[in-house]
Amino acid sequence: MNAFDSRKELAALWDRLKLPPLGDGDLDARSPIDGQVIGRVRSASAAQVEQAIGAAHEAFLQWRMVPPPRRGELVRLFGDVLREEKEALGRLVSLEAGKILQEGLGEVQEMIDICDFAVGASRQLYGLTIATERAGHRMMETWHPLGVVGVISAFNFPVAVWAWNACLAFVCGDSVVWKPSEKTPLTAVAVQALFERAMERFGSAPANLSVVVQGGREAGAALVDDPRVPLVSATGSTRMGREVAPRIAARFGRALLELGGNNGMIVTPSADLELAERGITFSAVGTAGQRCTTLRRLFVQDGIYERLVPRLKTIFAGAPVGNPLDGGTLIGPLIDGSAFEGMAASLAQAVEEGGSVTGGERLYGNSLPDAFYVRPALVEMPEQTPVTLRETFAPILYVLRYDSFEDVIALHNAAPQGLSSSIFTNDIREAEFFMGPAGSDCGIVNVNIGPSGAEIGGAFGGEKETGGGRESGSDSWRAYMRRATNTINYSRELPLAQGIDFTLPS
Repeated sequence: MNAFDSRKELAALWDRLKLPPLGDGDLDARSPIDGQVIGRVRSASAAQVEQAIGAAHEAFLQWRMVPPPRRGELVRLFGDVLREEKEALGRLVSLEAGKILQEGLGEVQEMIDICDFAVGASRQLYGLTIATERAGHRMMETWHPLGVVGVISAFNFPVAVWAWNACLAFVCGDSVVWKPSEKTPLTAVAVQALFERAMERFGSAPANLSVVVQGGREAGAALVDDPRVPLVSATGSTRMGREVAPRIAARFGRALLELGGNNGMIVTPSADLELAERGITFSAVGTAGQRCTTLRRLFVQDGIYERLVPRLKTIFAGAPVGNPLDGGTLIGPLIDGSAFEGMAASLAQAVEEGGSVTGGERLYGNSLPDAFYVRPALVEMPEQTPVTLRETFAPILYVLRYDSFEDVIALHNAAPQGLSSSIFTNDIREAEFFMGPAGSDCGIVNVNIGPSGAEIGGAFGGEKETGGGRESGSDSWRAYMRRATNTINYSRELPLAQGIDFTLPS
C-alpha cells in the first residue's frame, strides 16, 4: 500500500471545509487508514450534556412556532451547503470511518437526499378528518412538534444516520442534541459547522437548534435519562439497545432503536448466478463488513452450490483491499483493533463448530501496525451454529447448503435479529412467498438485490433484536411529532358519544 499521512489529509480537508482549528481534548480521533491520531475533541460531562439539552429546549420553544414550510427552507439550505461540500465531507467520512471514497460520497448523498425528502414532508404533515357520530360536530387529528430529539449514532455511518433523524426533526419543529460515536467525532464537528452555515443563510433560526455533545457512555446516559428529551433515536449494537430502552421507558420516553442485523440471502436454483455474485460481494464486503445490513449468512441450494461458492472464493481472494481513498480500492480497513480481535475470535469459533475458513487473514500488519486491514472471510458451515447467529461486525460470510425452499425459510428466520434480507430467484412464486407473511421476518425484504444499502424513500429498520425502529421514508415523520385528537362542536346542542344521556335535573 502506498505511503499515506492521515494528519496531512485531515489538515487539507479542514482547510477545504473552512472549519475553525481543532482545540485540544481528552478524546482521540484516529484514522483507521493508518491508525494515527488525527485530532482531539473534548468529552462532555453529564452536567454539560444537561446544559446542552436545556439550550436545545429553549431553541425548541421558539422553533415550534415557525410554520413547517419555513422550517423546510432551513433544511433546503442545508442541502445546498452539502452539495457544495460533498467531495470534502465524503473524503472526511472515508478518512475517519475507513469506508472507501465512493461509499463516503454516497453517505453524503444520502444526507442530500433526506434534505430533499424532508423539505417535501414540510408541506405534507397531514392529519385526518375523522367521521363522528355526533351531529353538528367535527373530529380531526393534528400533529405538533415533540421537543428535543436525542440522536446517538454509530461510527459506520457517522453522518447519514444523524441526517435521517435531524432533517425530519427540524421540519417537524424539533431541536436536536447529537452524541456521535466516540470513534468518529470529527465528522460530527464538520457537519455541525456546515449546518450552522445553513442557519446563517436562513437568518432567523434560534441558536442551539442543533447541538453536538461528544463522549462515551457518560454523555450517552445523560441524554438517555433526561426527561426533557421525549425521543431518543439510538443506533448501535443490540447490547446497547438492551441498556438504553429500559432507561427511556422508565421515564415514559420514546425510543427509536436501530440495532444489530444478521442478514441472510437465499440463492435458489432459478437465480441469475452472475447477478447473485455481484450482489453477494458488495453486501458481504462493502464497508469492510461493518454495516448493520451487511450480508452475513448465505443459503445456497445444493444443486448450485458447487457452481457458486468456488467462484465466490476467487472473488473474495482478489478483491482489492487497501487505502479507502485510492480509486481502485473496494475494501478499506476495520475501524480498530478491537474489531479485528472480534473477527478473529468469531473465525476461531466457526472452526470449532465445524466450519472451513477461506481468507480472513490480516494484511499490511508489518507496515501498518496500528491499522487493521483484513482479507474478507468465506466460511463454509455444516449447519447454522451459534457463531452464525451472532452478529460480528467484520467481513465474514457464513455459507450454508439447503435442500428444500420450506426448510431454508425456517433457517433464515432463526436469527434473533430481523433487519434485512434478500432472495435471488427468477421464480415468481418463491419471490412472492419470501415477501409474504410466512416468508422473511425482517423489516427489509429484497428480491434480486442484496440486503445491504437502502434509499431514503423507504422506511429503514427491522424487527426482533433489531429494535423495531424506522427511520426515513413513508410516514416516519410521525415519530418526531405528537398527535392530538380534536373535536369541535359547532351546534347549539351538547350530545354525548355512545348515545349517553346525562341530562341535568331542572
